[in-house]
Amino acid sequence: MPGTINRDDIAAVRERAPIEDIIGQHVALKSAGVGSLKGLCPFHDERSPSFHVRPAAGRWHCFGCGEGGDVIEFIMRIDGLPFAEAVEYLADRAGVTLRYEAGGARPESGGGQRKRLIDAHRVAAQYFVDQLESDEARAGRDFLRERGFDRDAAARFGVGYAPKGWSHLTEHLRARGFTEPELRASGLVSEGSRGIYDRFRGRLVWPIRDVTGDVIGFGARKLFDDDQGPKYLNTPETALYKKANVLYGLDLAKGAIRTERTVVVVEGYTDVMACHLAGVATAVATCGTAFGEDHVKIVRRLMGDTGGATLKVGAHGAKVVFTFDGDEAGQNAALKSFALDQQFLAQTFVAIGPDGLDPCDLRLQRGDAAVAALIDNRVPLFEFVIRTVLRSHDLDTPEGRVAALRAAAPVVAGIRDRALQPEYVRLLSRWLGTDTDVVRRAVASAARGAQGEAAPPGVAERPSPRDPVVRAQALSIGVLLQLTDSIREDATSLAIVAELSPEAYGVDQYRAIFSAIVAAGGPAAAGPDWVSRVEEQAGEALAPTVSQLAVTPLPHDRPNDAGRYARSVLARILDLDLTRRIADLRGQMQRAGAGTDASDDTFARIIALEQRRRALREE
Repeated sequence: MPGTINRDDIAAVRERAPIEDIIGQHVALKSAGVGSLKGLCPFHDERSPSFHVRPAAGRWHCFGCGEGGDVIEFIMRIDGLPFAEAVEYLADRAGVTLRYEAGGARPESGGGQRKRLIDAHRVAAQYFVDQLESDEARAGRDFLRERGFDRDAAARFGVGYAPKGWSHLTEHLRARGFTEPELRASGLVSEGSRGIYDRFRGRLVWPIRDVTGDVIGFGARKLFDDDQGPKYLNTPETALYKKANVLYGLDLAKGAIRTERTVVVVEGYTDVMACHLAGVATAVATCGTAFGEDHVKIVRRLMGDTGGATLKVGAHGAKVVFTFDGDEAGQNAALKSFALDQQFLAQTFVAIGPDGLDPCDLRLQRGDAAVAALIDNRVPLFEFVIRTVLRSHDLDTPEGRVAALRAAAPVVAGIRDRALQPEYVRLLSRWLGTDTDVVRRAVASAARGAQGEAAPPGVAERPSPRDPVVRAQALSIGVLLQLTDSIREDATSLAIVAELSPEAYGVDQYRAIFSAIVAAGGPAAAGPDWVSRVEEQAGEALAPTVSQLAVTPLPHDRPNDAGRYARSVLARILDLDLTRRIADLRGQMQRAGAGTDASDDTFARIIALEQRRRALREE
């Protein structure tokens, strides 16, 4: 396994990946004044643009929802990628060769080899699409038609056909210049005693894409009786394809998941197709494996469910909807999903189709509206699990009711939203026919083990923007983050920064950020990753505030006057600090008493500070 990515290379990615171009692929940006762009935020629904980008600072921030960061954090947020993968994604596009602290360049899964494997999958995907029009592929077209999917639907999802025979795709890829080692690494071929041959033969094929839209594998459905293989055959584990980290349809669903903060988890490729065609654009499916912890992480990143304060539950809260068959296997799958619920901050639901129909069959038999209704009629996962637990006990006997209560009480105790617990206590009491107080005591007993858990730390209250001193301090931090070049070129500005101390900032947040600026080397040491270095010094809790101040437009409209503007803003803070220090010294002098040595010494210090303040104002 490679180590962490070299810090200098991360800085190079931030510098060479143009933030306005990267964000511009997702957001229509317009000028918002000198050095600033704005557009509609891709992370929440809004009508007036509050999403700002400052290319010179390499930062973005939305003043509506509070999200912000650098180009790496944008890719992490927009595509749901972890940090290292976001850096690697941008490095490919910026032409940066990454080094890892463990030594060496990027591992085999990246760099040139990764690009070759992606290219091979892209060529294979188009080959399969082209083959779907062949005479041999009639069985595949019939399969799609019988399930309600026409040619437009097949094209939308990139469905194709892998022809019979042993080496049609292999020869096609060889003709395109792909070597035998590359074909082996791709997972597109298998190997026998006579060499390599096509892995997928005589099957309907779905391309499996990563969150950025690159094809990284395939899922293939058996069509012919003489095919001795499994009903569904997927790409094996490769450098690109890790089934525990893959969700089919995520590339199509990510935008809707992000804006609606909802994900619908279905069981197969055709179910994803049926949902999307019926207007349920948040549907995804696992690929040959159960929904697991790594899938949870992917979904949480896209929904913004990142482990901070508890998300609001309700119409606008984050939701995860699992669809299962109504049979025993479906119920068992739901119970397994319940174990994952504790890893979500979202509210989880179960949707089971009428007569046990999956979304594909439901759409085929009852139309698009029935699929939408299936999702709308979802049942909270807690309710589904409690009812499933109760069904396994004989509620007609006292012993059965007691056993059922003991089994169901921990479920109710596990509900994170404390406002929901009393309602489920009442529901469980009614379903059991047991006194509410008895159920409440059982739930309280089950919850005692978890009562010692620490609550998440709170976020400090934001200072009032109406206070002119607060505004001045915020503006100066913005100048120190954004106008570093102008400060470096002005000796007076540098002298003022050197004279300032954290005590000049009365607002706790701004004092801490100024200390972080000093710890990062000050404006004189600023480079392309300046804001990121300040964020690192400031810590996770203050990072959003740093990001916001680094993007907040500064109220000056003449680039040539940026140096003079920065000097005046910083001088204002120093002036306020000198005034504060003079007032403190006058109080000390009064307490010391007239004519004392301490009083005389304090008076001399006051005179020196007043002279400095007068000189500052003259400058």
